[in-house]
Amino acid sequence: MPLKLALTILPALFIVACQPEPVPPVATEQSVQVNAKPVVYQVFTRLFGNKETQNIPWGTIEQNGVGKFSDINDAALVGLRELGVTHVWYTGVPHHAVIRDYRDYGISDDDPDVVKGRAGSPYAVKDYYNVNPDLADDPAERLAEFDALIARTHGHGMQVLIDIVPNHVARDYRSLNRPKGVQDFGASDNVAVTYARDNNFYYVTGEAFRVPAPQADYQPLGGQSHPLADSEFTENPAKWTGNGARAAQPSHNDWYETVKVNYGVRPDGSFDFDDLPREYATRDCAAINAFWAERDVPDSWEKFRDITAFWLDRGVDGFRFDMAEMVPVAFWSYLNCGIKARNPDAFLLAEVYNPDLYRDYLQRGKMDYLYDKVGFYDTLRPVMEGRAGTDPLVATHATVADIEAHMLHFLENHDEQRIASSAFAGDADMGKPALVVSALISRAPTMIYFGQEVGEPGDGDAGFGDPTRTTIFDYWGVPHHQAWMNGGKFDGGQLSASQRELRRFYQKVLQISATHPAMLGSYSDLHQHSRSNSDSYTDRQFSFLRHHDETALIVIANFSRDPTEFTLAIPAQDIERLGLADGEYAARDLLNNQVVVIEVKNGLGRAAIALGPLDSTVLQLDQTVVNQP
Repeated sequence: MPLKLALTILPALFIVACQPEPVPPVATEQSVQVNAKPVVYQVFTRLFGNKETQNIPWGTIEQNGVGKFSDINDAALVGLRELGVTHVWYTGVPHHAVIRDYRDYGISDDDPDVVKGRAGSPYAVKDYYNVNPDLADDPAERLAEFDALIARTHGHGMQVLIDIVPNHVARDYRSLNRPKGVQDFGASDNVAVTYARDNNFYYVTGEAFRVPAPQADYQPLGGQSHPLADSEFTENPAKWTGNGARAAQPSHNDWYETVKVNYGVRPDGSFDFDDLPREYATRDCAAINAFWAERDVPDSWEKFRDITAFWLDRGVDGFRFDMAEMVPVAFWSYLNCGIKARNPDAFLLAEVYNPDLYRDYLQRGKMDYLYDKVGFYDTLRPVMEGRAGTDPLVATHATVADIEAHMLHFLENHDEQRIASSAFAGDADMGKPALVVSALISRAPTMIYFGQEVGEPGDGDAGFGDPTRTTIFDYWGVPHHQAWMNGGKFDGGQLSASQRELRRFYQKVLQISATHPAMLGSYSDLHQHSRSNSDSYTDRQFSFLRHHDETALIVIANFSRDPTEFTLAIPAQDIERLGLADGEYAARDLLNNQVVVIEVKNGLGRAAIALGPLDSTVLQLDQTVVNQP
């Protein structure tokens, strides 16, 4: 539909600078209306509320502190909501293996020889029917304390996501809280065979598990003493390791803290279940549920369906599925359609890194969203670092044009290096143009990792793993995030001026992403046309148009550390799509509160653009003014 242009006539102008835009007010549930697309905020729950700043390598809770569910208070949630956040992904919630004595609460000790770090990996789940006791003020009431956090999050208009890790569980999985009639993983396995369809695990028959061989540069707990740190762990027969390693003694580089779950996939890779026919890619969940209702499925399938039902019934609104491509797509159709039967609006996000599998996991597997990691993120990263130009972004985005609304964009998460780290861009401002492009180029959700919006560099040697990624294995304080946290006030009281400005920038961009109607519409590439028709426009810039009904945005980003002036060229088909006759049109920049003139002559558009270092402009055309020839 053509844009309806205002009738006010202005004299010709190019760029009119206005007074700096005031800092937006703190948003409340009432003042933020989400009508475009989701913004997911990943809270690493153990670290988010931690106020301790000692940061001793391999430090205990008493030394380095730990964040609690209760630390994520109303002020914190208001702070997330003002970023346009719609979904909070609380990472590390299901009870995973930790090196702390909780035997007073009936919880068995975990062995440092098969736990990574002192606080443990959130992806080595020990009990799917309860939560990490580290996160509770009273471990005996830990599940109720998480229920309260769910309620607080809902009270601020946001939904709750948690991790489900179907591919593997902790080496010493044992649930204290499983519902009546539910067995632990492996409880009924026939351990005399490598594989049986209804076994939950695979076995190395006739061999006991052996702890990985010692590494010259690694000792559990950094060499600190612990009664169970003796290079021994009893598991007989040995189970296959989480990444599929089949040796009784996995490598130190294997996922040795976990064991692989069996979904009815034989050791040779063939399926021991009825696969979902390809034609079901175009059918809805009602048809898929009917298909599986008539079939017997492997035991592990049922166990995970019970687990997701448990969390949905507690108020969780969706899941982030770890390493989904390591589990058959048929299982995902069974699980996800079961989830949708319980909650049709459940938000289902998955890690799938093989582009050849994207459409199958979306269409037959019924995922809502997948990471656009090996495509868009991996293409954008060298641009941010100054090692590549922007031209490849056009083709990369085009490869998922048919599914772009399902390909979630991010610049950071717990698996990736921090933008501000020395191993990445080394400067959080280098992420500013990338945020504009990543968040606004598609209809897909945008995801932010906690501390990203204040430039957290992820440095410091916490113990297990290397710096540049904020630790997920140890107790730690996160300094830039703690400056925003300000002792639990979550008001940014300790942020520097540059950190405040960065967070303000994130707020502006994410609010556009979450609420602007143009985010629901179509995408048009402006970059290639400008590269061919404007000598001053280079591969350090990137531009595109988003258009929906009677509104449109022109997005232009400068990835250069130098200021730049150039002419943006808009092709005839986009001018026609916008319904612009020859004349001059003024558009307001939503980021910088300036006015830019778009000149249309002979059906082609041009605009003189001036951008500062790493600057961007988002031009809104739905209330333009016209100076007719």
